[in-house]
Amino acid sequence: MLDLFGKAILDYQTQNAPEPLITATSISDEDEMDVAYLFRPYDLMPKMEQKALQLAFGKVLDVGCGAGSHALTLQNDRNLDVIAIDLSKNAIETCTLRGVKKCVAIDILKFEMTDKFDTILLLMNGTGIFENLKRTAVYLQKLKSLLAIGGQILIDSSDLIYMYDEDEDGGAWIPSTNYYGELTFTIKYKGQTESPFPWLYMDYNTLQNAAFANGLQCELILEGDHFDYLAKLTHQ
Repeated sequence: MLDLFGKAILDYQTQNAPEPLITATSISDEDEMDVAYLFRPYDLMPKMEQKALQLAFGKVLDVGCGAGSHALTLQNDRNLDVIAIDLSKNAIETCTLRGVKKCVAIDILKFEMTDKFDTILLLMNGTGIFENLKRTAVYLQKLKSLLAIGGQILIDSSDLIYMYDEDEDGGAWIPSTNYYGELTFTIKYKGQTESPFPWLYMDYNTLQNAAFANGLQCELILEGDHFDYLAKLTHQ
């Protein structure tokens, strides 16, 4: 694993000639992403992320923390006890450099804690880490095992139905072989290309059904302007 996403984040933090990330998916062409976006302060975050941070309480786990912007807001502005985790060692090094007090480079499926969390955050398409629909139950059960009674999982995603062409009847042409939100993601940075990896976007109804099937309640908190949403999962 080249960890190009993390390398771009660390380059930006250390002023090591950062360049834009080039991202592409199995249903979209290459697009440039300015790494500075991952370092945005609270007042420049989208309303959906701001809402999630407002709702956070108690002991918090920030899953897929990236450059640590959400964790820093909760730690410094809300004085909450936050642990930030990410697969990327470079991202976690960046979090440490930025002042995140507790951060660990680890896969969520391997993460263990005796104490449970009151809030678990999965933001910037939090369902992405689920990989595909078939694996969703594995991740939801893991998250549920880390959640305190009365706790909440705040997660966002988008319904990608708008990405597919309409057929003659006005309906969307979508693949019949797999769920239309199951994508393959590719990242390029400074002339290197990461191996493609699975990334899942879930429409709200599909997330709700998956949550119920895994013993979690699901509530729609906020809908965005472009098929995106924020949801809250709680113990049944």
